[in-house]
Amino acid sequence: MDIEKRITAAWQGRISGCLLGKPVEGLSMREGYEKLNAFLNEAQSFPLRDYINSVEHDYIRGINKKCMKGKIEKAEIDDDITYTVLCLMMLERYGLELKSEDVARTWLNMLPAGATFTAEREAYLNILKYADMEFQFGGPKKFEITDINDNKFNDWIGAQIRIDLYGWVLPGKPGLASGLARQDAMLSHRRNGVECSAFIAALGALIPMHENKLSAVEAALEYIDKSTETLEAVQLGIDNMNKDFFPILEKYQDMSPVHSLNNLALVVWAFLSFEDYDSAVGEAVTAGWDTDCNGATVGGLMGLHKAEIPSKWHEPWQGRVCTTISGLGELALEDLIERTTSLVTKFSDLEDKSP
Repeated sequence: MDIEKRITAAWQGRISGCLLGKPVEGLSMREGYEKLNAFLNEAQSFPLRDYINSVEHDYIRGINKKCMKGKIEKAEIDDDITYTVLCLMMLERYGLELKSEDVARTWLNMLPAGATFTAEREAYLNILKYADMEFQFGGPKKFEITDINDNKFNDWIGAQIRIDLYGWVLPGKPGLASGLARQDAMLSHRRNGVECSAFIAALGALIPMHENKLSAVEAALEYIDKSTETLEAVQLGIDNMNKDFFPILEKYQDMSPVHSLNNLALVVWAFLSFEDYDSAVGEAVTAGWDTDCNGATVGGLMGLHKAEIPSKWHEPWQGRVCTTISGLGELALEDLIERTTSLVTKFSDLEDKSP
């Protein structure tokens, strides 16, 4: 198991999948599957197996235009990637002792409030409301996490996009990975928002130990609360493996496009149904809902599985990774890979937790 190759491909796959879905995120959420696919056809980007051709559309604005074929120079700012880098930084500082309150302090000190959305924005506001000045600098937590994650978005996808790296750095240790994901997710989410996150982290830790993707997915189910709807979402993805995804679309047709459950089912379906990276991320984005998040998650999982991403995906952004983390600016992919791999080595001798 060449873990450095897997980590390299996970970073390349996650970032490239995010950039693929970024231009059509607004179109997908506001207009739905049919309009999204009509646009891809008009752009001569259907079936989607490469970056979307650069064409004008009312919903494609600002930096999203710079994520289209021929326009890409770097990995533009996106919260899916910002949180992955932030996760790396938190593990470097706190290690496996990371708690929800450490995530809260990190947000206060390093994450601009304007870079947060839905559940994260509400949690951020609650941190400001309930935490005193000392807390930011390491003082005691004088609030309950349930006060922080009390918001109407706490079943949405926000936590699910934050936690991939916990699985990357703990190959063969899904218990530890899912536990860290829960600590992170609980700051802003509850129930399915937390369980979907735990599942993705556990899956990331299991993929390097399983040649067969389905066996990894089934093993990851041991690390979630099976009384939640997360189990049904994963099972729906499994049941439609190598089939059309329309049963998933029909099941969740009235759900928010940024909910955790519908997007998790889609991620599982795309990951299991396609063996090559191009098809997996292409179909994940084509299916709609939260396109950049799903492209990123499937891309990272496929990177871990394949340990190699076709160069047409990562060469355009030249290893240049941008985030909204305070004071960082542009980062180098090579540095992120080295730091992530160092954590794998650091944690390699630890024993896993039971599910």
